[in-house]
Amino acid sequence: MQCCVVSCEKPLDAAYWEAQYKAKATAWDLGKVSPPIQTYVDTIKNKNITVLIPGCGNSYEAEYLLDHGFTNITVIDIAPTLVADLKEKFKNNSNIQIVLGDFFEHQGEYDLIIEQTFLCALAPTMRQKYVWKMHQLLAGEGKLAGLLFNRTFEVSPPFGGSKEEYKMLFAVAFDFLKMDVCTNSISPRANSELFFELKKNNTVKVYLYEFNGITCSGCMESVSKKFAAIDGILNVSMSSDFAEVLIVSKNEIAVEELQNAISYDKKYKIKKIS
Repeated sequence: MQCCVVSCEKPLDAAYWEAQYKAKATAWDLGKVSPPIQTYVDTIKNKNITVLIPGCGNSYEAEYLLDHGFTNITVIDIAPTLVADLKEKFKNNSNIQIVLGDFFEHQGEYDLIIEQTFLCALAPTMRQKYVWKMHQLLAGEGKLAGLLFNRTFEVSPPFGGSKEEYKMLFAVAFDFLKMDVCTNSISPRANSELFFELKKNNTVKVYLYEFNGITCSGCMESVSKKFAAIDGILNVSMSSDFAEVLIVSKNEIAVEELQNAISYDKKYKIKKIS
């Protein structure tokens, strides 16, 4: 590996996903609710909880929830053609809200967020931002549950990962209730999916920061250690392009203190994302 080289990610923006739906290039679509998520939904007794499904796609999970008496569901996707189809499909059902927009700009508070092929559709550089936003959107006792790929892919998206990576990513910000290899995946995904259930840790603060100046993994490790050494910081995770850092702490750390910790290199700059 060559040091100090930053690779560029393919932009997976609204235009990209809109083109996939218009071309019906949706090979990831199961055509039905995923069996592990169906099994999980069947265990939920309170049908009045607020539920969010980000990157909802054709929303089979939402349809299953509605069919089983859930009354407060929100789905969000960035592709206009898809969202228009969903609004037509569910036009007579007042128990579901369909939102066209960017998940990372969405505001609300939810008891449960269901993960089904959303994280794997995001560029890996956005995973710290994903954790930050999920923590932000969940109610005090809220849960994030669903499926994550436990494998890598030669062609992406989807983007994969591993149980070890996810544990480091969600550490401290969430309490781990479950993260195991699925036993009831559809056959093409057998042994490659993890079912997970996380509970928001509402005793900590989770903040995301822009970071400038790092160009290699060695520098990233040094900076992360500097932040981790600050009293009150419980976990530090930096994005793979070094552009964002997720910090979990007992209390909010002043940006000035964070900047001071990395003042040994003048090109390092940190700024809080609100």
